[in-house]
Amino acid sequence: MDRRSFLKVSSASLVAMNAENMFGKTIGTPISEEEGMLVRFLGTGAADWNGRDDRGELRRLSSMLVDGNFLFDLTPGNIEMIPSGCKPETVFYTHSHGDHYQPECALKLGVKNVYVSNTWYDMATKDFQQAASKMQVSMPEIHPLYIGQGVQVGKLNILPLPASHATSHVFEQTLIFLIEKAGARVLYATDTGGIPAVAARLAGIDAHQPDGTPITGLIMEATMGMGYEDDFRIFTHTSVGGVQQIVRVLEKTGRYTPPTGQPVYLTHMARTLHGTQAELDASLPRPLKAAYDGLEVVFKANK
Repeated sequence: MDRRSFLKVSSASLVAMNAENMFGKTIGTPISEEEGMLVRFLGTGAADWNGRDDRGELRRLSSMLVDGNFLFDLTPGNIEMIPSGCKPETVFYTHSHGDHYQPECALKLGVKNVYVSNTWYDMATKDFQQAASKMQVSMPEIHPLYIGQGVQVGKLNILPLPASHATSHVFEQTLIFLIEKAGARVLYATDTGGIPAVAARLAGIDAHQPDGTPITGLIMEATMGMGYEDDFRIFTHTSVGGVQQIVRVLEKTGRYTPPTGQPVYLTHMARTLHGTQAELDASLPRPLKAAYDGLEVVFKANK
């Protein structure tokens, strides 16, 4: 897509937009509205993870599975974290970086529906066509996502929002997602340097919106860890201190109202900038909690 087409599509989309609970069921079991939104973390690591490290720690590349049916990003290591008998057929991609997006992996899993930002829809379609041809498998349907225009899949409403992140494709708009189900409003924010103003406005958590709707759950990247606020990644990623500040502001303005005791879950943690899971469990300030591969959490509305 050339620059003129990109700006035209972006303008059109902007005008159009005018306490941890462990879940006891098998993940493939349908989730009722009363039971909430089930999230399974398939990976919680940033791009510098490549197998188990010298501390014995292992984080696969960041990905999650919602209600046993819907994937958010997918790479080969994530597949082994999908429970036996669970066959998700839909994947939403945040962006085109290789630690989040590998078409061959999705085809191997049998994904039938792929959602990507409209700003790299043509590229994704070409990538999947080439991979499908090479693997001699059926081509999935590729769906473009537009900022501020929600998509309903199953019982989920998914709103694409702009992230503060960049790829080698200069006009690619990377995404974070607001995921809603039965009154639960979970913001999934990775990879991003903070929460951009447009994303906050569209999600209804801008303090200047009198009719805004609070989020009830937050899963946010913390690539830069603690004590690395001056790291060069600040323009595209967030530190633990940055997440703390976001949570304080959202709580102070009444824009984050989780059920009592529910943590803010951290993901996309860099191998070189974080301690072990045990160290994080002991040191992270409340309400922050480091997610780990295989963790299952149920998000519910705050009633």
